[in-house]
Amino acid sequence: MRAEAGFDIVISAQNVTLSLGSGEARTQVLKGIDLDIHRGESLAILGPSGSGKSSLMAILSGLERASGGSVRVAGTEYGPLGEDALARARRGRIGIVLQSFHLLPTMTALENVAVPLELAGIDDPFGRARAELEAVGLGHRLGHYPTQLSGGEQQRVAIARAVAPGPEIVFADEPTGNLDGETGAAIIDLLFARQKATGATLVIITHDHQLAARCGRIVEMQDGLIVADRAA
Repeated sequence: MRAEAGFDIVISAQNVTLSLGSGEARTQVLKGIDLDIHRGESLAILGPSGSGKSSLMAILSGLERASGGSVRVAGTEYGPLGEDALARARRGRIGIVLQSFHLLPTMTALENVAVPLELAGIDDPFGRARAELEAVGLGHRLGHYPTQLSGGEQQRVAIARAVAPGPEIVFADEPTGNLDGETGAAIIDLLFARQKATGATLVIITHDHQLAARCGRIVEMQDGLIVADRAA
C-alpha cells in the first residue's frame, strides 16, 4: 500500500519471508509479505492462529530475523545489523505489549517501568515512569508488585512500560488475550488513548474482528500471506 500524501512510511517490508526448521521439517511461515505502515496510523494485523501474524510482528519489531526480503523501520534497514545493533535500533523507538504481560515479579510497578528507562540512559527515569503510570490510572499502585495487581492492572503497567520511552511505534500482540471482556475493552480504550496522546504508530495483532474494526486500517493474513488490506 502506498503512502498517502502527508503520511510518512515508518515501516516498510518488501518480499519478507520466514522459514523455520530444516530439511523435510522446514516450514515456510511467511511467504513474501509486502507491507507499508504510515507514521501515526492504527493498523490491525488480523488472522486466525497459525496465519503468521505474530511472526510478522516479531520481524517488524526486530525480535526475529526474516529469512528473506527487506525490512526498514524508522529509517533503519534491519538486514545488515548484528544482534547488538538491532537491539540499539529497537531501543526507545519500539514499544511492545504482549498477551502475557512479562513483568519482573521482584520489581514494583514503578520499577518495572523505570528500570528499562534507566538502562536506556533516559533522563529522570523514575519521574517519567511515575507520570506514565499515573496516565494509565495506576498512580496509587506504584509500590505494588505484579502478584499484588490484577491482570488488567498488570497490562496497564505493561502499556506504561511500552509507551514511557516515547517510541515511534507500539506493537500490541493479542493484548487482551488473558483478560475478561470488560477488562479487555478498558485496556483497548487505554491503548488508543495513549496512542492519541503520544502520536505513536499503533500495530495490533489480533484474531478479533471487533477489535480490528477499531483501527484505521486492517491487514488480513492467512497461511503466511496478506489476503486483504483495507480501511476499517
